[in-house]
Amino acid sequence: MKYLGCIAGVFAASVAAAETPELVVYTYDSFVSDWGPGPAVEKAFEAECGCDLKFVGAGDGASLLARVKLEGARTEADIVLGLDTNLTAAAAATELFAPHGVSAEYNLPIAWEDANFVPFDWGYFAFVHKDGVDAPTNFKALGESELKIVIQDPRSSTPGLGLLMWVKVAYGDEAPAIWESLSDNIVTVTKGWSEAYGLFLEGEADMALSYTTSPAYHLIAEEDAGFAAAAFEEGHYMQIEVAGKLASSDQQDLADQFLAFMVGEGFQTIIPTTNWMYPAVIPAGGLPKGFETLVTPSKPLVVPAADAPAIRDEALAEWLTALSK
Repeated sequence: MKYLGCIAGVFAASVAAAETPELVVYTYDSFVSDWGPGPAVEKAFEAECGCDLKFVGAGDGASLLARVKLEGARTEADIVLGLDTNLTAAAAATELFAPHGVSAEYNLPIAWEDANFVPFDWGYFAFVHKDGVDAPTNFKALGESELKIVIQDPRSSTPGLGLLMWVKVAYGDEAPAIWESLSDNIVTVTKGWSEAYGLFLEGEADMALSYTTSPAYHLIAEEDAGFAAAAFEEGHYMQIEVAGKLASSDQQDLADQFLAFMVGEGFQTIIPTTNWMYPAVIPAGGLPKGFETLVTPSKPLVVPAADAPAIRDEALAEWLTALSK
């Protein structure tokens, strides 16, 4: 009888598991790390949805789109979280994403109108350094300096792509010359953000491509005020990170519920001190203490999403040519 009771218990547990809907979200690796937003977001959403929220780390941001394009309609993903406005036009062109119907009072530097993608955070790219570094104030000064930097590959990383767009938007036809001048400063090009920032923290470079908000991590989490973002006179390129649901998902209602949750208080309060970015919707309690100390770019730079693919292709060709010399 004990044996039969055990079988019945296992069967009941299996039935319960089978009845629990699962939502699969592809995202970048740092989002699902122990120190990233993933664990807290998972706990908060599962408390509301009665579902199993499954995050799948798929490399860095730019790798997400490549993976979904490769998998096509057969993908297991219900949602992709971690694309940005440099990639949304290319993502929409795949016709793999479905309209979302989400609306919110966004706190973004630009008006948001996109039928397929919902913003969840934003920030500005910057070179982060430690105290004691004579930080340059523009790309030309950086190229003339002896400073060593680590950057990310624009083919796999959204920060790497952001740097590519930053240089191109700021310098136009002069961009190839800027990259040639920077080639001696670059210690290495990593696949993703985590690897690059890790090398910087280990002392392998004087500066790393990151965000103006990155010093907030050191200030708030580590109580270390010894990090800063270099303010560049050309301005700083803006990143808006987004999520979108897949048209092939068999969990459309649950995906909609997650996207609505994503722009709500429960998700947005998590972002500033886990993803170390500005939330897309300011929480009721405002930003954490310490964010007021961050560099505010005097000239925000951004390319309309529809124009990004053509500019990206030209800028990538220039980057590859300059760094191969």
